Amino acid sequence: MATGETGFDDVSYDLVSVQYHALKAGHDYGQYVRDADNAGRQDIADFFRAVMEEDSARAKQCHEFLRELSGTSASGPAVS
Repeated sequence: MATGETGFDDVSYDLVSVQYHALKAGHDYGQYVRDADNAGRQDIADFFRAVMEEDSARAKQCHEFLRELSGTSASGPAVS
């Protein structure tokens, strides 16, 4: 399996990257929800909540894939 510059296989790196960005975005969306609530825009707050749930599900799916890969030689540091 190909490895990137990190020394980890590309698929694991990609999954970690997507998971990180989904979790980071989810954190940021909390502020967006508060902003919309403060502006009296429940419709927009609900939209941000839905987006936050989608990113949470995306992060969870990455976690499950990483768990599956961690039991195989297809994940983790590259072995020379």
